[in-house]
Amino acid sequence: MSPKEKAEFWLTQDIDDATRQGIEDLLSGEETELIEAFYKDLEFGTGGLRGIMGIGSNRMNKYTIGMATQGLANYILKSFPGQQSSVAIAHDSRNNSPYFAQIAANVLSANGLKVYLFEELRPTPELSFAIRYYKCQAGIVITASHNPKEYNGYKAYWDDGAQLTPPHDVKVIDEVNAISSFDQIKFEPVEENIIHVGPEIDEKYVQSIVDLALQPDVIKKNSDVKIVYSSIHGTGITMVPRTLEALGFKDVHIVEEQAEPDGNFPTVVYPNPEESEALTLGLELARKVDADVLMATDPDSDRVGIAIKDHSGEFVLMNGNQLASLLTYYILNARKSGGNLDTDRHYMVKTIVTTELIDTMCEAFDVDCFNTLTGFKYIATIIRELEGEREFIGGGEESYGYMTSETVRDKDAIATCALIAEMTADAKAQGKSVMDILDEIYLKYGVWYESMKSITKTGKAGAEEIAEMMQGFRTAPPASLGGSKVVTIKDYQSGIEKNLITSEESKLDFPKSNVLQFIIEDGSKISARPSGTEPKIKFYFSVHEDINDLSELDSTKSKLKERVEKILSDLL
Repeated sequence: MSPKEKAEFWLTQDIDDATRQGIEDLLSGEETELIEAFYKDLEFGTGGLRGIMGIGSNRMNKYTIGMATQGLANYILKSFPGQQSSVAIAHDSRNNSPYFAQIAANVLSANGLKVYLFEELRPTPELSFAIRYYKCQAGIVITASHNPKEYNGYKAYWDDGAQLTPPHDVKVIDEVNAISSFDQIKFEPVEENIIHVGPEIDEKYVQSIVDLALQPDVIKKNSDVKIVYSSIHGTGITMVPRTLEALGFKDVHIVEEQAEPDGNFPTVVYPNPEESEALTLGLELARKVDADVLMATDPDSDRVGIAIKDHSGEFVLMNGNQLASLLTYYILNARKSGGNLDTDRHYMVKTIVTTELIDTMCEAFDVDCFNTLTGFKYIATIIRELEGEREFIGGGEESYGYMTSETVRDKDAIATCALIAEMTADAKAQGKSVMDILDEIYLKYGVWYESMKSITKTGKAGAEEIAEMMQGFRTAPPASLGGSKVVTIKDYQSGIEKNLITSEESKLDFPKSNVLQFIIEDGSKISARPSGTEPKIKFYFSVHEDINDLSELDSTKSKLKERVEKILSDLL
């Protein structure tokens, strides 16, 4: 159907008066707005359902939430016939999140499913924990993670606490697409099927993180490390301070201006710890109290960003690759020194666009490091495949997401904040700063410089332009980048890796995904992929060079940065 036909179809449905009036306004107004609202249906990407809130099939509203939930309910009932299935539901601080969570609970309960509905906002990783704790068949969290305030989203999880992966995600969409009328959505709740989840689950979740501490004695002896924390108006305020206190950290300072959960995110442009602007208030407080580390989490508390002091005492932001490398190095060292590193059993996982410094460190410790597609559902897939045989001890991705154990099967900023605090305490125990530890890593394993460039293309025209860009790279790939020949192209959509020197081709052992990677002669890696959750195309750059002495560090960093800038110029 065309956008106009789809809008007119909605008018034939049993919809509320406000939605009806809104559609009529769209039909009589600017065609562009009508097209944007109805040109497609929201689909599951790497982060589930996500979009701007408003009226239309391409918007987050009662009816798109209802269709998604009815489709999920139908799939659960088919997947677990003859048993009482249950679903856990949580929500973040965004506008309409409690409302959308209640709609989802209503629909599931009306379909005879038991629902564990969080009474108050809670972090996304706690939802993943709750799925496994309550032995649910599925889970839902209402969040748009770090997107701007106009957005909301719907992440669906399966019984292992991980986001839906193939074939479940595709089959749920099939069930959603099979719904031809809103009359097929059961909106009227069955209250006795809805169990309200209170603080009792919080204690279990916090204790699970406390139990993960690798060096409790180090924490105890260095509990006075000075920590500044910001929840950026999100859910982290409910769990991060409590978890740090439970671990024994005694000097935690909260950025009060950002402590109140608020879906309008009044103190930031984007509630994203990847953006330096979002950490401005945190940095002010960190300087004021002379903190050892600043930590900030996004609205649903699955991502965390940090700032640490450089050698002149100035605070600098770590990018996601630097933080992932620091955490990896700490985990491996702490386990090895504590006699708790089983190289036959333990393993780590990272995504294909995350720094290969992690692979290098794992190799040095004789620990397997698996690579997977972007999205923590793929990391969770590996954990599920190896469960009972081997043990996951950490991993993550460059976009500020990390997992520290098998307990939660999604990125977990609460557990990560705990690990960052422990890592900072360990550095202090050695008489070092966290920056000293990063320098130590570079000296041992080489200087790695990563950068990411994202280009936003909004709406239908933007989506088409992104598709054209990717197609252009496939049909006419660059012969050289940054003055160095492209020697290998990995196309994760076709599943083919091609050596341009020998013309040999081999298969990539990954699920199909719209990702391209160019490996150039000097060892640099460039990746291109459309975002699964935002209207963006992303380019990832990774370059490295060994050093013999720390005196070479600054000049090497500058050289690598110039190399990336030249590659970017050639690419675009």
